[in-house]
Amino acid sequence: IAERLAFAHRLADASGAVIRPYFRKPVEIEDKRGRGRFDPVTEADRAAEAVIRKLIGEAYPDDGILGEELGDTKGASGYRWVIDPIDGTRAFITGQPLWGTLIALEHHGAPVIGILDQPVMAERFVGCGGKAELVTPDGTTGLRTRACPSLKNALLSTTHPWDYFDESEGPAFVRLAQTVQMTRFGGDCYAYGLLAGGFIDLVVEAQLHAWDVAALIPIVEGAGGAITSWDGKPVENGGRVIAAGDRRVHAEALAILRAAS
Repeated sequence: IAERLAFAHRLADASGAVIRPYFRKPVEIEDKRGRGRFDPVTEADRAAEAVIRKLIGEAYPDDGILGEELGDTKGASGYRWVIDPIDGTRAFITGQPLWGTLIALEHHGAPVIGILDQPVMAERFVGCGGKAELVTPDGTTGLRTRACPSLKNALLSTTHPWDYFDESEGPAFVRLAQTVQMTRFGGDCYAYGLLAGGFIDLVVEAQLHAWDVAALIPIVEGAGGAITSWDGKPVENGGRVIAAGDRRVHAEALAILRAAS
């Protein structure tokens, strides 16, 4: 796995080099949805995924690839790369740095490598082999979630307080938010890195896809946290996601969120 981890870093380097020139510059924005909720994509998203796919195809042609922008390519090796070239495109197009490139490697469906790369801030959160690290130009430091005894002491984050919750999920989130000490919005994938680093206790979201969450699982779990669905099941395929730094908070939050039908 060490060889593939080194290659995952190479993918993050290459995608970051593609994305950085677009950030805080005029960029054409397309609405993928076309109707309903705004779902933006830019040339930076597509160009970054294209370079990642090219490198994987050259190095590991038998691996599968699932990416947000360019679809699903089947493989025969038992390995699949799951990519979100810019998770947080809304933040990206508004000039905010709370976005990242997500690169996961799955082996027979289980995420074994996860990278959250923030190429503008030169921060790379990495999960592999049961541990998590933050890699910056200053060096590599281990990541560890912090202890939090109960929800009343917890700091909660979600990307948006209503836009990504349906009619049953929204009220459940509000009940949870009324229980915690403080709530912050707008983190996208970066919030999970902050949770792994011990700055946030709880991240709760819904309507996620596999590419939104696969890379985050090894990071959160490697830092000592828990990341599951709202009913406590595995979440590598997306859906309703809860990540907690302390399992006591995870259990309390699950008791509230399970009420969503």
